[in-house]
Amino acid sequence: QLQLVESGGGLVQPGGSLRLSCAASGFTLDYYAIGWFRQAPGKEREGISCISRSGGSTNYADSVKGRFTISRDNAKKTVYLQMNSLKPEDTAVYYCAVVLVSVQAMCVMRPVQGSWGQGTQVTVSS
Repeated sequence: QLQLVESGGGLVQPGGSLRLSCAASGFTLDYYAIGWFRQAPGKEREGISCISRSGGSTNYADSVKGRFTISRDNAKKTVYLQMNSLKPEDTAVYYCAVVLVSVQAMCVMRPVQGSWGQGTQVTVSS
């Protein structure tokens, strides 16, 4: 069965870095575009990045552009989110999910319902 598992979160100081992983099982990862989402306390869940099936196209929310990088290794069935220059406002639970694609195979930050993993907590604090 399709299953995604997030890992790599933790406590980090402002300006620090973390690398999140989204590992897939039960399906061939390169059939799917994948997105990263986050939800902070009291806020709506927001899409922050997605990557196409081939990895050739990526999208980022304005709040993370220039700081976060999404990548994928289909052989390892894993999508990564490298987070640099972390800020306290990045504190949230981070989720990955299968996302929709355009006819040009570009990812869009619309998750497939029920494809979320359990999430991984990222806390940025001094």
